[in-house]
Amino acid sequence: MHRKLSPIARIVPAALCMSLAFAAPAGAEDKADVSEARLHADVEKLVSFGTRHTLSSQTDPRRGIGAARRWAEAQFRASAKACGGCLDVVTPETMVSGRRIPEPVRLVDVVAIQRGTERPNEVVIVQGHIDSRASDVMDATSDAPGANDDGSGTALVLEAARVLSQRSFPTTIVYAVLSGEEQGLYGGRLLADYAKQQGWTVKAVLNNDIVGGSCGSDGYCDDTHVRVFSEGPRADATDKTRAAARRFGGENDSPGRNISRYVAALAGGVQDDLAVRQIWRADRMGRGGDQLPFLESGYPAVRFTVAVEDYDHQHQDLRTQDGVTYGDTVDEMDFPYLAKVTRLNVAALAALAAAPLPPAPVADAAVKTWTDVTWKPVAGAVAYNVWRRRTDAAEWEAEPVAARTPETSIKLEGLRGDDWILGVSAVAADGSESPVAAAVPGGGFGPLANGD
Repeated sequence: MHRKLSPIARIVPAALCMSLAFAAPAGAEDKADVSEARLHADVEKLVSFGTRHTLSSQTDPRRGIGAARRWAEAQFRASAKACGGCLDVVTPETMVSGRRIPEPVRLVDVVAIQRGTERPNEVVIVQGHIDSRASDVMDATSDAPGANDDGSGTALVLEAARVLSQRSFPTTIVYAVLSGEEQGLYGGRLLADYAKQQGWTVKAVLNNDIVGGSCGSDGYCDDTHVRVFSEGPRADATDKTRAAARRFGGENDSPGRNISRYVAALAGGVQDDLAVRQIWRADRMGRGGDQLPFLESGYPAVRFTVAVEDYDHQHQDLRTQDGVTYGDTVDEMDFPYLAKVTRLNVAALAALAAAPLPPAPVADAAVKTWTDVTWKPVAGAVAYNVWRRRTDAAEWEAEPVAARTPETSIKLEGLRGDDWILGVSAVAADGSESPVAAAVPGGGFGPLANGD
C-alpha cells in the first residue's frame, strides 16, 4: 500500500535535531543486577592465569590461555545452569598461523548462545577477547596480566550473560569470549565465519575492548563517557555500491554508524553519569579490534572502549622505569566505570534483542518535488517509523516524519529528497524499536551481495 502525507510545513533546525531513545532501556532489575563486585572478581581471576597469550600453554591447569578459556567456559555453564539450560555453550575452533603466529596453533572461542523465542536465527552478539600480551607481542612466557586489555571486556561479557539469561527475548543473544586478538584478530574472524556457517542474520555486534579504565597515561581522566567507534563507508562495499554512494549518499550511514547512534540515544535512559562519545572511525588511528572481521563480512559492528586510554598500562611488561610503573594490572582499573559500561551494553543488548531487524529502505526523489520511500516488511514488525535528517546533520531528527505506519511505502509530499537523508526503523507489538536503516546504497543491515 502507498501512504500520502500532507505537505511538510515545518523544517526542524539542525541545532534542534536530537537523538531519540528508539527503544526502551533495560529495566531497573538489569541495572541492579550488574555487579561491580562480580566484575572485579572476574578480572582478578583472569589476571591470576599469569599470561593468556595465544601462544601460551593450552594444557597447564593454572597458567596460560587454555586454563583461562576453560574457566570462562565454566562461567557460562554456571549461568546456563542458573537459567535452567537457556544457554548453549559451544567452542568453535580452528588452526591458525600468520605473521604473529609462526607455527600453526589451535585457536578456540568460547561462546554462549541464548536462543530467541520467536526468531532464533536473528542474532545480536556481545564480545571481548580473553588473550593478553606483554611488550613483545611474541612473548608467550612473561606475565601479561591483561586486566583492562581485555580482562575488562571478558568480564563484561560474562556479566551480561549472567544478567540477561534470566530473561527471554524474541531474538538470540550470543555472548562470546574470543582468542587470538593480539596476534591478528583471529578470534573475531573465527566467530564471523561461525556466524555465516550457522546461517545467522547478525543485526549487531558489540565489541568491548579496553572498557575498564578512566584515566590516561598523561593524567587526564574521564569517567562520564565511553567511546563507540563505527565505520563510515562499508568494509564489504563493492565498486557498484561505492559508485552509487557517490551519487546518492551513504558515506555516513553504514549499519554500524546507525547502531552507534542508537546506543548513544539509549545511554541517557540507562544512567545519568555515562554518555556515548561517538567516534566516526572503524577503530582507533592505526589500530584494530575484533569488530573489524565482522565488518569485512558485512555484519554491522561497533567497538566500545574507554574515553581515554592509558598507554603505560596496556601492552607493557611489568616494570618500574624512570619512576613510572608499567603493566596492565588490576589496581590501575576503575571498576565503577566498568560497571557503567556493562549496564549500557546490557541495555543495548536487551533493546536490540527485543526489536525487529531494521528494514532496507529505498528512497526515490529524482526530478520531483516529493520523495517516495519503500521497503519490504520485516519479521516481528507491526509498524514502521520514517525518519529524516539534513545531509549535513549528525543525528536523526527528534520526531519521525511518519510515525507507526503499518504500510511499507510512503509518499512524502513537499520533501525534496536532494536535501535529506531518509531512514526507516521497525517497531514490534510491544513498542520495541530497531535502529534506523538509512535509505542509501549500503544502508541495509545485511551483507552486500556480489554486484550490489
